[in-house]
Amino acid sequence: MYLGLDIGTSGVKAVLVNEAGAVVATAARELALSHPQPLWSEQDPDAWVAASVGAVDDLAAHHPREVAAVRGIGLSGQMHGATLLGEDGRPLRPAILWNDGRSHAECERLERRCPSLRSIAGNLAMPGFTAPKLLWVSRHEPEIFDRVDKVLLPKAYVRYRLTGEMVEDMSDAAGSLWLDVGQRRWSALLLHATGLDLRHMPRLVEGSEVSAVLASEYANRWGMAKNVVVAGGAGDNAASAIGLGAIAPGDAFLSLGTSGVIFRVTDNFAPAPSSAVHAFCHALPGLWHQMGVMLSAAASLAWLSGVMATPTAALLAPLGDTVAGPSQVKFLPYLDGERTPHNDATASGAFVGLRGATGRDAMVQAVLEGVAYAARDNLAALGSASSAITEVDLVGGGSRSALWAQICADVLGIPVHRVEEGEVGAALGAARLGRLAATGENPAQVCTRPRRLATFTPDPSHTAAYDEAYRQWRKLYPALKEFSQ
Repeated sequence: MYLGLDIGTSGVKAVLVNEAGAVVATAARELALSHPQPLWSEQDPDAWVAASVGAVDDLAAHHPREVAAVRGIGLSGQMHGATLLGEDGRPLRPAILWNDGRSHAECERLERRCPSLRSIAGNLAMPGFTAPKLLWVSRHEPEIFDRVDKVLLPKAYVRYRLTGEMVEDMSDAAGSLWLDVGQRRWSALLLHATGLDLRHMPRLVEGSEVSAVLASEYANRWGMAKNVVVAGGAGDNAASAIGLGAIAPGDAFLSLGTSGVIFRVTDNFAPAPSSAVHAFCHALPGLWHQMGVMLSAAASLAWLSGVMATPTAALLAPLGDTVAGPSQVKFLPYLDGERTPHNDATASGAFVGLRGATGRDAMVQAVLEGVAYAARDNLAALGSASSAITEVDLVGGGSRSALWAQICADVLGIPVHRVEEGEVGAALGAARLGRLAATGENPAQVCTRPRRLATFTPDPSHTAAYDEAYRQWRKLYPALKEFSQ
């Protein structure tokens, strides 16, 4: 048996996977976010640990024999979060998360300090990344910065608490702006630009390698053997790719989680910072990937659900599985700023085209379409950086909706496939990495493709209308930019 833990933004998911590769059981615990000021997004690092331990506690309570048979554990997690530890290994402040936009001024400073940043890190300096956050702390909280002994990403902090070892994998480290992504090692030059050095960083391993052994405290707590290995693991999207079997150059998927991602595997380091495309290490040696990233995908629908005090399922139900064509209302899903293609932490969301007769259904449809239009922006950015993507698997919480899948197919103009276990992709990928670390198997034998449950192809009767709607939608960001500032 193998255990995968996905430390997300809204919660932790745990999955048990058997030798046949099937998910045997799942458990989840929710997490709370804090927004103490505009553009700020923070979490208590110890809440990640409590939720992770609690989720495994639930599995052990209901599936004790299966948990006792676990041989390897893998971790995936939300990327970029700055977890600052003092000499005692305790957090000095709440973690600053991936969707925090406070450090946009520091991004400009970082690019000026290190003109070679884009060629080394493969990415623009964006507020979501970790390095600008440390510049912000050094400027606004110098008494904390001076006490920083180690900087860990979220899943690395959970690993530290579960094993006593400070280790990070290549895919997550690539999202810090401190990694030489092509060489797969920390860059002393990039660290120096933020006032840090190599001693502040955890040890690096590949995602499928052994990073540590589970501490006896937790092995005893869960009835496991004393030698359970913990894999390097992966950032959430690279882990999802492992769960989808996306390990060959050209493999691609669309994730509609809290954030949204179009992900493509590459066999070389292929940066494209001019289009705000991310270029990161994959979770397996010798592979990299490109990503276009939307900061608010399923989070946009969750936001509307909260505003209307209506569960998302109840919002979607009246629309059914198809719509007659594009909504007359347009929605910009920039509730937390945007990365690809705008790299704009101050971008804001908007409904445009509301009238007295506009009802709830039109607004719900507009949110689904707005996220799909943003995904098309990402698809175009990736297409300009490499070969065209001709089909995608769909994962994340948004993959539950057949309507959203069809809208994505219509807007993107390519087939979209809903797949088995699409909602636990990152946790499944983490479990697979735990297996690879424990057994040393060939990744191709373990990282197989999931069964496709349904394929949504572009509806010819909608394609032209969505093309025109997308062209109109693209005019909104520049038109509203001045207002949003």
